[in-house]
Amino acid sequence: MKAIVLGGGVIGVSTAYHLAQAGVEVTVLERQPGVAQETSFANAGQVSPGYSTPWAAPGIPLKAMKWLMQRHAPLAWKPDGSLFQWRWMAAMLRNCTAERYGVNKERMTRLAEYSRDRLRQLRLETGIEYEQRTLGTLQVFRTAAQLEAARRDTQVLDACGVPYRLMTNSDALHEIEPALAHATGLVGGLHLPGDETGDCHRFTTQLADLAKQKGVRLRFGTRIAGMLTNGDRITGVRLEGGEVLEADRYVLALGCYSRELLAPLGLDLPVYPVKGYSLTVPLVDASRAPQSTVMDETYKVAITRFDQRIRVGGMAELAGFDLALNPRRRATLEMVLGNLFTGGDIPRAQFWTGLRPMTPDSTPIVGPTRYDNLLLNTGHGTLGWTMAAGSGKLVADLATGRPTDISMDGLTLDRYAKSGFGAAPAWQRASA
Repeated sequence: MKAIVLGGGVIGVSTAYHLAQAGVEVTVLERQPGVAQETSFANAGQVSPGYSTPWAAPGIPLKAMKWLMQRHAPLAWKPDGSLFQWRWMAAMLRNCTAERYGVNKERMTRLAEYSRDRLRQLRLETGIEYEQRTLGTLQVFRTAAQLEAARRDTQVLDACGVPYRLMTNSDALHEIEPALAHATGLVGGLHLPGDETGDCHRFTTQLADLAKQKGVRLRFGTRIAGMLTNGDRITGVRLEGGEVLEADRYVLALGCYSRELLAPLGLDLPVYPVKGYSLTVPLVDASRAPQSTVMDETYKVAITRFDQRIRVGGMAELAGFDLALNPRRRATLEMVLGNLFTGGDIPRAQFWTGLRPMTPDSTPIVGPTRYDNLLLNTGHGTLGWTMAAGSGKLVADLATGRPTDISMDGLTLDRYAKSGFGAAPAWQRASA
C-alpha cells in the first residue's frame, strides 16, 4: 500500500512514522525546506492531556468582551474580511454551554491521554530525545472563581481517570515549583502529574529521521495545487508545475491550510487559524525557573522549562492568516514570565508567532471523509504537540484497516453534519 501525507508538521510526521511502522510506503509533501517549520516550530512545549480544555466554555462570551478591553488580554480579535470567520465564531459560541463543554472535554482528554501513552511507547521503542521532562503541569490561579471552576473540571478528570492534585493555597504550589515562592498574587493551583514537556521541533526532526529509516520519503519545497477525484475516491495530488502523485491512501495534515485545499472537493472544514506567540528565553538562574510547565490561568500563558531555555507561549488572536509580530503580545509574555519567574534573560529572548488550526469545539478532526481513501488529521488547535503521537497512530490504524485502540466517537468530521459545516456550499466549490 502507498500513502501520501500532506504536511510535514508534528501531526504529519507522526502520521507518516506510524504508517511506515505498519508497512505502508509513505511520501510526505511539505512546502517548507524542513519539517516542523511553522506551527510546530516554537510552541509552548506542553504535552498536557490533563490540561486538554476547550476554549469554548461557559462564561467565555462575557470574558471575551472584557478581554478585548484589557492590555494584557489572552484574546484579541480583528475582522479578516471573510464570512468564514463569522461562521466559525458563531459555531464556537454555540459550544459555550456546560453540556457541550463536558462532551468536548471528554473527547479531547480521551485522545490526549492516549497520545501521551503513545509518546511514552515511542520513547521506549526508539530512545528518541527532545529535552523531555515528565514532571507534570501546574495550573496556577489568581482568583477564587478560577479555583472553583477547576474544582468543577475535576469531575471530567475523575471520569477519565486522570490523576490530579487541587491546591487551595499558594504554599502548596512551592512544593511542586519551588521558584514560585518569589511570585505574588496566587491563590492556588491544579497539578497534573501525568503531563509532560519537550521541544516539539526537536521531536519532529528526530522522528522524521526515524521515519526515513523506515523508508518514508520526505519531499520538501513541494507546493500542492489541488487534489484530483473520481467519484468517491481521490485519484491524485497535483503539484504546482503540473506533476501528479498517486497513492492508495491520502492523509491531509495541513493544519490551518487544510480547509482551502478541501473546499473544491465539497468538504467544508471548520478549521480557523488562531494566532499564538512565544518567547524562547535563555536560562541564567535555574533556582528561579520552572521545573516543568506552569500555566497561568488568568493570562492563558504557559511557561515551560527546557534544558537551558525557558519557553513562554500563549495568546489567541482571531485575525486570519496574519503572521506579523505584535510587540504588545511580547510585552504580555514578558510580563507574565517576570511575575512568576526571574531566572531567564528576557532581553535576549527570541520572539515567534504561529497559526494554530482550531475547530469551534477545540476537538481535532481525525478520521475518514466521504472520499473512501482520504483521511483527515487536522484541527488540533493548541494541542497538536499533545495529541500528535496518538492521532498519527489512529490514522495509521484506520488507513490499514486495523481496529483503533480508543473510540473514534466524536473525533471525525461527521460530528459537524448538522451544524452547517462538513459539506461545502455549491458557490464555494465553484469559486475555489
